[in-house]
Amino acid sequence: MKKSKKTVALVAGIDKTPTGIVGLDEITFGGLPAGRTTLVSGAAGCGKTMLAAEFVLRGAVDFGEPGVFMMFEETAEELSVNMRSLGFDLAALQRQKKLVLDYVHIERGDLEETGPFDLDGLFIRLGHAIDSIGAKRVVLDTAEALFNGVSDHAILRAELRRLFRWLKDKGVTAVVTGERGVHSLTRFGLEEYVADCVILLDQRIVDQVSTRRLRVVKYRGSVHGTNEYPFLIGGQGISVLPITSMAVDYPASNERVSTGISGLDAMLGGEGFFRGSSLLVSGAPGTGKSSIAASFVDAACARGERAVLFAYEESQSQVLRNMTSIGLNLQRWVNKGLLRIESTRPALHGLEQHLVNIHQLVQEFRPSVVAIDPISNLAADAWGVGLRLTLMRLVDFLKTDGITALYSSLTSDDATAASSEVGVSSLMDSWLWLNNVASNGERTRTLQVLKSRGMAHSNQVREFVFSNNGVDLIDVYMDGDQVLTGTARMAHEEQVLATNELRERDHERRLRDLDKWRKVLDAQIEALNVEAQEREGQVKLDIDRENVLAEGAQSRASSMSAARTAASSKRRKG
Repeated sequence: MKKSKKTVALVAGIDKTPTGIVGLDEITFGGLPAGRTTLVSGAAGCGKTMLAAEFVLRGAVDFGEPGVFMMFEETAEELSVNMRSLGFDLAALQRQKKLVLDYVHIERGDLEETGPFDLDGLFIRLGHAIDSIGAKRVVLDTAEALFNGVSDHAILRAELRRLFRWLKDKGVTAVVTGERGVHSLTRFGLEEYVADCVILLDQRIVDQVSTRRLRVVKYRGSVHGTNEYPFLIGGQGISVLPITSMAVDYPASNERVSTGISGLDAMLGGEGFFRGSSLLVSGAPGTGKSSIAASFVDAACARGERAVLFAYEESQSQVLRNMTSIGLNLQRWVNKGLLRIESTRPALHGLEQHLVNIHQLVQEFRPSVVAIDPISNLAADAWGVGLRLTLMRLVDFLKTDGITALYSSLTSDDATAASSEVGVSSLMDSWLWLNNVASNGERTRTLQVLKSRGMAHSNQVREFVFSNNGVDLIDVYMDGDQVLTGTARMAHEEQVLATNELRERDHERRLRDLDKWRKVLDAQIEALNVEAQEREGQVKLDIDRENVLAEGAQSRASSMSAARTAASSKRRKG
């Protein structure tokens, strides 16, 4: 968690000291009241000492505020060993004058009430520890130990008030732990009234799973989260949920990223989903949810981005093996350090622990894409309110970090309408529904986009198929007003191909016949043309002959006429 070097926040006029505890500063809108006392109450094993110790140590390490930890039930050596598991070296902090550990041994059997009781000795001892290092933070763990031998409750109440007033006058931000009472928050029932802030810790076991919860009972002069928040004690300290901002103020990107499935990208305008958005894939077993998740992270790694796949049904080796059957080689991305596959049984932890594990891995690995397959396995009761709240926190966390997330959700085998089973579809930006369609003795897969906010998308149902080259979608195949899938589509395609082939053959035959007829006709035309030419030649010959004969006859007639004219003229002269 990235921590600010500013040690005091101002919210609604109240100075606040950040605790440095993941999630607690978000719930309290900045931290604990600065210069005042906070009571942390709870039964044994709830984490009171751990929270108080982390408050002091985070202040010394992350915010430059020295602290005093005065304990009455645990020795300094025991506390040092316990906090070493979180990476804190208490001995080094003491040498650097950033921390004072003071163990005050109080044994109830050794106490004997002989006179008026007061805390003047504690004030002197605690004041010396504060002044020796200029402490800004103080922890008293636990307050009840101071009053084990006090029977006069009037004195007890007076001294408690004086203790809280003394701490406030010293100007330190104090945390006082207290044991949970039977009918009150503490054993004596007074600390919660005197403290300016009261935090109640609780531990419950539901379905054999232990869950710690935190609630800010009161916070004078400041707004704060009033709900119960699960928290966990892990390798990095305490994590309180929500572990992200309580406001819905994450940015919205206009960049689009491919799903790794070309047909699905085509249904989304050819560009894919918005970066930083949340995608829900719902479907019955065997519809291809895990394959879509694998394709999603494979596409991210192919772009050179980091991705995390949380698998709650298969081991890493099983995921890698199964995806090779559809042409997805995820092992290469694992080898290159671009892909992390986290396989965990859902029953191993509670919901909150799973969320914290996801949070820590994301903060460590910094992926661009996260796929969780499936989210419905995180709870035995898929409709439980706890799962919905956990997923809401997870969605907000990933969106705040700009991470594109895919969540798969298991539905029942006989589901006839789209459902998310875990009731989080309204939180998602896009929702895909996979379905099994049984027809003609076979089962085929279909996919449809139920919603995709902020973008145009197809409303058609597509057939979802596997191949050696991955997964893809087949265009809608219509036969009249009926959508055909699977072997029905293939049979109809073969029938159409056969019909087309017969039609093409018939066309070729008819064209050949036409060509033959045209050739015969051309031959006939050629013969007729030859005959016409012959007739034309004969006619011309006859005409020429007739013209020659006519010209000869005319010539003879002219000669005879000339001869008769000449004879007649001769007779007249004679």
